[in-house]
Amino acid sequence: MINTTLSVPTVSCGHCKSSIEGAVTGMAGVESVTVNIDPKTVDVAYDGTDATLAAIIEAIEEQGYDVSR
Repeated sequence: MINTTLSVPTVSCGHCKSSIEGAVTGMAGVESVTVNIDPKTVDVAYDGTDATLAAIIEAIEEQGYDVSR
């Protein structure tokens, strides 16, 4: 498993948390995703084969959030 923390500066509320977690949790190869509102980060554990970092970032951006590593 690969564990990554992404910075998502536009995450600010429970709706943001639900939106991002819902989009990423459903992806094949993602073991876990946790959105942290206070530090504005997303922690993701994924396999690197079925799920890639690029695909995870794309899924978050499709929900309307900016992402940086």
